[in-house]
Amino acid sequence: MEGAVLSTLLNLIVIFPAIGAIAVALIRNDKVSSHLAKAVAVIEFILTVVVLIQFNTHTGGFQGVSSISWIPSLGISWKVGIDGISLFLVLLTSLLFPIALYSSHEKKAASSYAGWMLLLEASLMGSFLSLDLFSFFVLFELTLIPSYFLIARWGYARSAFAAVKFFVYTFFGSAFLLVGILAVVFIHQSQTGVTTFDLVTLANSTHISNSLQEWLLVAFTVAFAIKAPLFPLHTWSPDTYSESPLGPVVIIASVMAKLGIYGMIRFDLELFPKAAHLLAPLLLTLGVVGIIYGSIVAASSANMRRFVAFSSLSHIGFIVLGLFALSPQGLSGAVIQMFNHGIYTAALLLLIGFIYKRRASLGFDGLGGIQKYAPIMAGMATIVVMASLGLPGTNGFVGEFLILVGTFLTHRWWAVVATTGVILSAVYLLWAYQKIFHGKPSQSIEKEGFSEITKKELALIIPLVALIIFLGVYPKPMLDRVNPTVTALVTRVTHAPSYPSSANYSAQSKG
Repeated sequence: MEGAVLSTLLNLIVIFPAIGAIAVALIRNDKVSSHLAKAVAVIEFILTVVVLIQFNTHTGGFQGVSSISWIPSLGISWKVGIDGISLFLVLLTSLLFPIALYSSHEKKAASSYAGWMLLLEASLMGSFLSLDLFSFFVLFELTLIPSYFLIARWGYARSAFAAVKFFVYTFFGSAFLLVGILAVVFIHQSQTGVTTFDLVTLANSTHISNSLQEWLLVAFTVAFAIKAPLFPLHTWSPDTYSESPLGPVVIIASVMAKLGIYGMIRFDLELFPKAAHLLAPLLLTLGVVGIIYGSIVAASSANMRRFVAFSSLSHIGFIVLGLFALSPQGLSGAVIQMFNHGIYTAALLLLIGFIYKRRASLGFDGLGGIQKYAPIMAGMATIVVMASLGLPGTNGFVGEFLILVGTFLTHRWWAVVATTGVILSAVYLLWAYQKIFHGKPSQSIEKEGFSEITKKELALIIPLVALIIFLGVYPKPMLDRVNPTVTALVTRVTHAPSYPSSANYSAQSKG
């Protein structure tokens, strides 16, 4: 009975915001559409909290699985399920969309804006829950369409350029993903005579040679690394972060980036476990380079949004480090850090949005001494910066600590080099904090003043700050739900067999 309830909830979580997007599009009344979109997002969050309560912490497999045949002749189905890895990404998505919508002040074509935001939520939810490769690919691609229009139509001065760059980069990566998916399906069909896009079936009964696994892992990872973004496929992110409106940039930086990492965990490790072992040093190196490079460039950024883009590049490097450490501690840390990074990055972007609303500029120039005028805002910023630093007592510490420990156990020297990123993050984050809140106020601020954070703004950021502190002090609820799934996945990857020639298995299956 509980499984049926959970299965119904998972399907509803995907369908409900999509229905909301259609309703908003049909109403075409800006005020009503805006309120309806916010109500849909809040109800969606309540639904995911029910899923969190229903989730069984004693199993590492998929829960609430349901499957409906979509295109039987091609083995395509609508199949959804949730585990300890996708659970908190679904929760993160549902938490941030109401915050993003309530923080938005778009008056131009507000109904269209609300509709695109709800469609983006539906496509992200579907991507995190889909267990069919075809459905995942469609939903993964669908995230591009609302993102493009949200950036291009409601962004800042160079939004059209940023939107095109974002779309082209990610669409280019998706071409590799499509080829990789079709290759896996054709290999399975040649070995078993059955055509299917079902992830569990393909992962458990497709025998792919080690060398071919490496090529396919690269094809999948290119798409996911662009979406994350991972160095050196990150160059779309600074422009996108700088030119997007506040609501969409919170979602792109905090949620959509995690879709790329999630794809690596869900598909790279499940489908190509041997290749993950063989190519781990390469991906660990890219992660470490991203940590160092992102930290250095963030320290020299003159734009607050670009600063967040390169800071995120560094943090994504840490997450990839834990993922390809292929240890229980490292992978648990990566999953937890995906959620935690989404929380404090969203909070940081909200604070930047509050400052932009008062100063109409994203540059560091002209700031300084804000603490004198807005001590409560400065206090919120202090907690968020401490979380970004990974200070003990904040949520950023838990994931980062597990990542470094897990990596040290399996790939010691990568962990040692990555630790320098912790030091560098202290440099650029404290520099930025002092530049904005401490020191002597600029002449313009002394002349015009700077208003304190409002009650509405506090209502938006306090839930995020509360999570930063709660999960930093008491991460057990997350660990209890993440660890069983991570343990099962690491065991699977660790004991993955070698297949020197996929042709041999094809011949055996036909014989």
